[in-house]
Amino acid sequence: MANTKRVLAMAAHPDDVEFLCAGTLALLRSKGWEVHICTLTAGDCGSEVLPPEEICAIRRVEAANSAAVLGGAFHCLECRDGLIAYDPETILKSVALVRKVRPNLVLAPSPRDYMIDHEVSSALVRNAAFMAGVPNFKTEGYPSFRPVPHLYYADPLDLKDIYGTPVVPTTLVDIGTAMETKKQMLACHASQRDWLLKQHGIDEYINAMIEMSRRRGELLGAQYAEGFRQHLGHAYPQDNLLAEELGDLVHRL
Repeated sequence: MANTKRVLAMAAHPDDVEFLCAGTLALLRSKGWEVHICTLTAGDCGSEVLPPEEICAIRRVEAANSAAVLGGAFHCLECRDGLIAYDPETILKSVALVRKVRPNLVLAPSPRDYMIDHEVSSALVRNAAFMAGVPNFKTEGYPSFRPVPHLYYADPLDLKDIYGTPVVPTTLVDIGTAMETKKQMLACHASQRDWLLKQHGIDEYINAMIEMSRRRGELLGAQYAEGFRQHLGHAYPQDNLLAEELGDLVHRL
């Protein structure tokens, strides 16, 4: 449908999106948005017991089940953990995916985070949002489209950069009403949750996400929030689409 609003959240690994921006996706879905989640890898290093292809098969299903909570679609670019590269093959795949989805809004990983897979993914998503509108950049099967979608970077996973300096978001989304959905989506990644339960004896997987959301909520006096920084470079939209769509749930710092 021509008037459908679409959001594409792209991240390195299965469960990254659920930690960082699933609450915002749930709120957008409640406003009628179509939701797409993409991971660069299928999480082949996400087990110390199962071989790569076996854990990948499990994690693809988990990620698809999580997206289905929002009636959304899951996509995987099938890179390998620790090997996500800013190379022609991956650039072409990421641009093609953006052209396939044709999103109004793209959510990307933080440009600086604790591991390089996240940082390279951030650069790939940033480039894909821009190059999707360049006609002479060819991807098989999917033509270019304009305008450039709105682009926001989610928080790094520990809310700090690689030097330990706290990252301050410019946009905060109050996700209090979406928190149960966020928990449900993260819990779909049972292979990761169960592994941590065995290692630590408590549900650190869900608890870590809750604590991260709580700390962001403190910045605006809410119970839970998610933080973002909007890309405002040349040719990117300058208006705050999250604020326009979610109203009083969005706060600018």
